[in-house]
Amino acid sequence: MSRKLFGTDGIRGTANQEPVTAETALAVAKAAGRQFFRGDHRHTVVIGKDTRLSGYLLEPALTAGFISVGMDVVLLGPMPTPAVGMLTRSMRADLGVMISASHNPYQDNGIKLFGPDGFKLSDEVEKAIEARIEDGGGPLAPAHQLGRAERLDGALGRYIEFVKSSFPRGLRLDGMKVVIDCANGAAYRVAPKVLYELGAEVVPVGVYPDGFNINQRCGATEPTRMQEAVVTHGADFGIALDGDADRAILADEKGRVIDGDQVMALVARSWQQSGRLAGGAVVATVMSNLALEHYLTEQRLGLIRTPVGDRYVVERMRAEGYNVGGEQSGHIVLSDFATTGDGLIAALQILAVVVQSDRPASAVTQVFQPYPQLLRNVRFNGGAPLEDAAVQSAISAGEERLGTAGRVVIRKSGTEPVIRVMAEGEDEALVDQVVGDICRTIEGCSVGTAADAKRAGAG
Repeated sequence: MSRKLFGTDGIRGTANQEPVTAETALAVAKAAGRQFFRGDHRHTVVIGKDTRLSGYLLEPALTAGFISVGMDVVLLGPMPTPAVGMLTRSMRADLGVMISASHNPYQDNGIKLFGPDGFKLSDEVEKAIEARIEDGGGPLAPAHQLGRAERLDGALGRYIEFVKSSFPRGLRLDGMKVVIDCANGAAYRVAPKVLYELGAEVVPVGVYPDGFNINQRCGATEPTRMQEAVVTHGADFGIALDGDADRAILADEKGRVIDGDQVMALVARSWQQSGRLAGGAVVATVMSNLALEHYLTEQRLGLIRTPVGDRYVVERMRAEGYNVGGEQSGHIVLSDFATTGDGLIAALQILAVVVQSDRPASAVTQVFQPYPQLLRNVRFNGGAPLEDAAVQSAISAGEERLGTAGRVVIRKSGTEPVIRVMAEGEDEALVDQVVGDICRTIEGCSVGTAADAKRAGAG
């Protein structure tokens, strides 16, 4: 059985349209609740959300569904995705839910599910939940066994202390000015408090959510506002989180971006030197820059690649015992601390390296020079362009032209009818030619295609 509701990161789409409706949320809650019944104890689910208006639509629908099958509901209110994973595990809950569409605009929303261990669900479990939905969701609880709902007033403090505990003991941010852009999203309350309590002078940006302005000209997908604030305020460091705060794009004191590849390289080197790096390797996706791989090789470290999606990074890390992984886009998974990407914890690890070095961030955080990388999105309406012989031939020709000094990555989007064509290499002009040739070939064999080119870093 293939998944119909769940994509690469839960269920996502335009709010109040299929599949992100109150009816679907109700059905998912009933099925997921039944899936995670595992004994005679009172079962509990933890629910968090970001700041989208449609959270008010989905939260009560999910709550009703869980209550209807006899599961108690703990409501966190606006909290980062990693906080849901952490609290699910620390409270010994049976299930966790995050209502968010991450970096998408306000009109989208989604549902992410976490198991009792605090990790996102596997493909197999998501398939099982969909099968239960198709079968009607399972039996409802009798009236005397209905669940209850309550709000956890201390959720904010619990997560703040958890994040602070990831910062090296005895180290402080005294004397550092830090810009924190919360994208008008889930971390708008917790992130500035964490930095302030660690001693930083905090310049908050994107901390006035109104239900509509999440990720709007701010946050990790549009870090320009953060970069400008760093320069304007003479800050030492900048952090731009996305809407649910599971990823971050950072900046040095010059406003220069530090992407996820640089973060992984710096954390890996630092942890290797301190004897903390597990497995002698980093886990990243196929989209991470080839220069990262070469840099890690120079450090006698490995790079393990996975399909796009932080969930696949985590699965590989868990299966093989690695503790550093992530995505170029800023999802950084440090499994010593968290079960999923946590933008704030990742930023604190880099801040720790900067403070310990007693040098400006610009002298510490650019550890390798990325190769030119180009990503284009080719939209198609129907068909299977990647199976076309001409497309396959164009891809092979591109790989041959780049040789060992570059690579080509072609993938179909898991959330929209788009083929993502990426190439990178030492020769920028050649990279442009290879990507252009492949895109034109895909367009030629597709019906109604349109290309949307952007430089790498978009996903």
